[in-house]
Amino acid sequence: MEQKMFCYQCQETAGCKGCTMSGVCGKKPDVAAMQDLLVYVTKGISAVTTALRQEGKQVSAEINHLITLNLFTTITNANFDKENIEAIIRATLIEKDVLLAQIADPSGLPKAAKWNGSGNWEEKAATVGVLSTENEDIRSLRELITYGLKGLSAYSKHANVLLKDDEEVDAFLQRALAATLDDNLSVEELIALTMETGKHGVSGMALLDKANTEAYGNPEITKVNIGVGTNPGILVSGHDLRDLEMLLEQTQGTGVDVYTHSEMLPAHYYPAFKKYPNFIGNYGNAWWKQKEEFESFNGPILMTTNCIVPPKDSYKDRLYTTGAAGYPGCTHIPGEIGEQKDFSVIIEHAKRCAAPTEIETGELIGGFAHAQVLALADQVVDAVKSGAIKKFVVMAGCDGRAKSREYYTEFAKALPKDAVILTAGCAKYKYNKLPLGDINGIPRVLDAGQCNDSYSLAVIALKLKEVFGLDDINDLPIAYNIAWYEQKAVIVLLALLYLGVKNIHLGPTLPAFLSPNVAKVLVENFGIAGISTVEELSLIHISEPTRH
Repeated sequence: MEQKMFCYQCQETAGCKGCTMSGVCGKKPDVAAMQDLLVYVTKGISAVTTALRQEGKQVSAEINHLITLNLFTTITNANFDKENIEAIIRATLIEKDVLLAQIADPSGLPKAAKWNGSGNWEEKAATVGVLSTENEDIRSLRELITYGLKGLSAYSKHANVLLKDDEEVDAFLQRALAATLDDNLSVEELIALTMETGKHGVSGMALLDKANTEAYGNPEITKVNIGVGTNPGILVSGHDLRDLEMLLEQTQGTGVDVYTHSEMLPAHYYPAFKKYPNFIGNYGNAWWKQKEEFESFNGPILMTTNCIVPPKDSYKDRLYTTGAAGYPGCTHIPGEIGEQKDFSVIIEHAKRCAAPTEIETGELIGGFAHAQVLALADQVVDAVKSGAIKKFVVMAGCDGRAKSREYYTEFAKALPKDAVILTAGCAKYKYNKLPLGDINGIPRVLDAGQCNDSYSLAVIALKLKEVFGLDDINDLPIAYNIAWYEQKAVIVLLALLYLGVKNIHLGPTLPAFLSPNVAKVLVENFGIAGISTVEELSLIHISEPTRH
């Protein structure tokens, strides 16, 4: 059968090998082709910006933001709108040509930097996709770097909308992206670049953490309502806190309530959002359940970033997108960085809708980002010293549809009562409603927030290392059993590897884009492994750490 596309950037890729006829995510071959072309064009403009910097010339923040948004647009489940992606390609080519004219000596630039958009785009896309790199190991490393950079672009974009930039991160992202076009780089050099991507991943996460906390305060322990009110509502999904803030401001006094969904749940933990009386609670679970949950919500849904499941016709007219998100036939709310978006069309739509249908009642507790956990540090340390807490298990990352992901629910249930789960990301929906109790008042599930907040887990680990006077982060009583789905999880993994964390269990399957040889490097150097049992993980670090 003729292959119509090739994509293996997410965990659910077909057969853990690659989607070749249509994406498991719902992405069609023509959209996949344009995303491949967008990545190629973005590598091209990145080669130009890198050359400009080498010549001592400035690259504007606007160009940095364009490149970041381009990559974010190609993340799994973000944008399914072919026409929108084509428009982004055209805009990027125009900007690239302007920059290209500023280079004193363009002779060393790759073909991608010089392509002007001529010819048939579908045919061009077929020659520049993933499989255009023939060597399996080179291809694997190029894609690992590219997916890490896509994850980094997400962190950077969220910081940018809060008017925070890191020129060093932007310059690296572009240099690394351009380097994936360089046929002269060896496997060893690409491995080094992979680790460097992890280093800048830490910087990108720190940038976003600073942007979020300066804008909205440090997350604090919060009980979040999972029931519903009687007013019509708007459901906000995705990850963008600034979009949520603008919507909350515009819904005051309208009689319309606002709810979070999936990765937006942690917005409730920030002090700044608690002042809005119509910010009711969280509705539903992880992103992949949205077909039934969006149906029963009854009101409009705002998708602020990725995690779109192709909508059912019954609620498609209620689905709105903004930022990097897009879906054909759904209304897109425009607005650039620093601009005030106009959400009046969604608010007016909500007024015509019934209140949400209640699907559950009760509360969730969260807000255990690094500032809050460090405020409890003495309590946590005492619990470790007394033996009340014998192990921390990092179970961050992504949720997904695969039946194999029930493993994480069963794993959480099977953990001994003296183990505490540290989590961030939508993976928490596999266990955050289980009655796991607490240890001396410390909840056994400490939710740091979104996948975007995984930085907190690294800060907590490093602080515990300091408190216990350890030389090595791997001497802590912490095991890592991380679920992954898309590219933000890739940059979190690379960041942890850069910080020296070893013996990470990654699942429910290892990435399809890891060639056998690249997987071997990760196993031998970092102890990367697939998912494991509670019993096997419990063999590692089960007692109070010994000071060195």
